[in-house]
Formats: sequence, C-alpha cells, structure tokens
Amino acid sequence: MVNKLFGKKLGMTRYFLDEGKSVPVSVLKLGPCVVIQKKTNKKEGYNAIQVGFGTQKEGRMNKPLLGHLKSAGEGCFAHLREIEVEDSDSFEVGQEIKSDIFNVGDVVHVSGISKGRGFSGVMKRWGFSGGRKTHGSRSHRIPGSIGCSATPGRVQKGKKLPGRMGYQRVTIKNLKVVDVRPEIDVVLVKGAVPGGPNSPVEVRLV
Repeated sequence: MVNKLFGKKLGMTRYFLDEGKSVPVSVLKLGPCVVIQKKTNKKEGYNAIQVGFGTQKEGRMNKPLLGHLKSAGEGCFAHLREIEVEDSDSFEVGQEIKSDIFNVGDVVHVSGISKGRGFSGVMKRWGFSGGRKTHGSRSHRIPGSIGCSATPGRVQKGKKLPGRMGYQRVTIKNLKVVDVRPEIDVVLVKGAVPGGPNSPVEVRLV
C-alpha cells in the first residue's frame, strides 16, 4: 500500500455537493504511476519503489536514463519519483498504481511548484505598505531603511528585500477529497493547489 501518488494539475472548477452547495475544487490527474525499480533495505538501505509518470519522447532523454528505463522494460517517462514503502517486494516492476488509492472524504497534503512571478519588489513580494503617497515623496514603493547604524554595520541575514518571487516548492495541507473518478484517473480536491495547468503535483494521504 502506498500513501502518495504523482500527477499533474489540470485546472480549477466548481463542484456541486449533494446538498446543492457549490465548492471550488482543483482537478488533478493522478497516475497511472508505473513501478520502474524496487529498492530494498539490504541493497540501498531503505525500502522504496521508483515510479514513472507522464509521457516523454525518446529523443528527449539521455542514454543512461534511457537504458535505466529499458532495463525495466517500460516506456519513456517525463518524471521519476520515489515512494517509501514498508515492503518493496510486494510490488512488481511494471505494476501500475492508480488513483483508486484515494477515497471521497480523505484528507491529503498537496505539494507542487508555485507559479513564478519574476523579480518583484517588497510590496508585492512581502506585502510592505510602501512610503507616503504625498507630493514630493520619493519613497512610494521602496523598502525604506535596511541598515543597522554603526553596530553591526551590515544588513541582517534574512532581511526582506526585492528579489525573485514564486517558483518554489509549496505544500498545501489538509485538503479534502470531494470526488474520485478512477476510470479517467482524476481526483477532485477542495481548494487551490500550487502551480498552473499541467504542472506536476504530489498528493499524500495524511
């Protein structure tokens, strides 16, 4: 039994519950994840399975990775991930793990890469209020003073400054599964998850 699955975010829509209430949901296409390799405690020091998901053209893969996949007897995959398991011998190379491991009402953590916002100032990146809006002001959107006078005479580590925003791994916790459609490998979770359409996600049971 595995406790997580990989896939991609298709987008967002609304879902009507049985009582007629409309809730925002993220549509996730999870799996099928194909077992590529089994890792054992005796050889690698831990029990896990390596899975592949997403299609990829053979010409876009390097030879070592192509040989690794061909030794498993499977096709080409865009992503390879590991899932830690209690007993890797209970899985077979080539076995497919599908979205039916999730059930309606399950609580999951969803991880993904957030949308990149590029170089952003402190108002957008950190929510600073900015300077005065009056005539003659020259500090409308700047961070203000960042120094520490004579002691210690430098900018403190971790100071909130302008810089690249987004494109980071983000985990949204405790999202509820509202619908599972295993025939098309789609899972609907309540709320928003990181990333844009077709970005990879990891869904983990709590």
